[in-house]
Amino acid sequence: MKPFASRVIHWQQRHGRHTLPWQIDRDPYRIWLSEIMLQQTQVATVIPYFERFVARFPSLPALAAAHEDEVLALWSGLGYYSRARNLHAASRIVMTGHPESFPDTAEQIAQLPGVGRSTAAAVAALAFGQHCAILDGNVRRVLARHGGVTGWPGDKKIEAELWCLAESLLPTAAQHGTGAIATYTQGMMDLGALICTRSQPTCADCPLHADCVAFNQQRTHELPTPRPKKPLPERQIQLLLLLDRGELLLEKRPPRGIWGGMWSLPELAVDHDPARHCMEHFGLTPRSQQTWPGLSHSFTHFKLLIHPVQLHLAPRHATPTGQIWLSPADALGAALPAPIRTLVAQLTRD
Repeated sequence: MKPFASRVIHWQQRHGRHTLPWQIDRDPYRIWLSEIMLQQTQVATVIPYFERFVARFPSLPALAAAHEDEVLALWSGLGYYSRARNLHAASRIVMTGHPESFPDTAEQIAQLPGVGRSTAAAVAALAFGQHCAILDGNVRRVLARHGGVTGWPGDKKIEAELWCLAESLLPTAAQHGTGAIATYTQGMMDLGALICTRSQPTCADCPLHADCVAFNQQRTHELPTPRPKKPLPERQIQLLLLLDRGELLLEKRPPRGIWGGMWSLPELAVDHDPARHCMEHFGLTPRSQQTWPGLSHSFTHFKLLIHPVQLHLAPRHATPTGQIWLSPADALGAALPAPIRTLVAQLTRD
């Protein structure tokens, strides 16, 4: 039987993905951008965002020169918005410290905001051919099944075991040549995405099934061990759609935290009166009020239950700092979180 790495490389060359938009060349900027976008997000979702992003910011200097609002606007709907803020901050750090080139080692790349060990290794391997292991979600699944590693991969002990396994299976330059690491790295990601999927993996098509513990012991449904289930806590808020002469009030979120740095709707506790809040906090006088059907939005650690309230206002006299008034159609061009975009889109239909 051929070595593990040889089988992955051979399979990737024949059956892996070769036409993804960030595979056109080995441009470190495009590879880095794709790896950030692919964190906790599937390829099919990422592709249109990636293409729009590089059309507007085709290079690292273009991204570094942009305003954060524009970066967030292009990211709107992709979720996990701290990725966009970190990406923008990292571009400026690179332009300051490495104006001639992108950092070319995993150690240097890992120093950038929003870049962890696996992402840094992926960029270093794919863009620069550096000999280093990755451990994203797809690769964890492949390794846990092939090696029969029991335990939730998010546990520090299990994660350390998987890292050791990932590093032990890397192709050697002596056996495979210096350029093999990029093909191997892409192959591991492709196997997890295309063959060793969470449900109904197509094991018969996998180049690793002959010595895969999960396949041979019929445990693919058990491995990797799922995260221990805990009910998501719920949080409830009211979001106010404040309308004055066809324009909607948007507020800038704080730079850190949920939806940090994005434009959103005014928020208040569910037991507070929206009309009184308008008068006391904004100096705005409501003329009518309408409660919309609620909606929910799940984050990693909690579920947000949103109660939208639309208020038509008497003409305003001033706009406080950190707020803007836009028509609903223009507001859709701003950096809006997904549930806020849903509500604003409903206004445009109405």
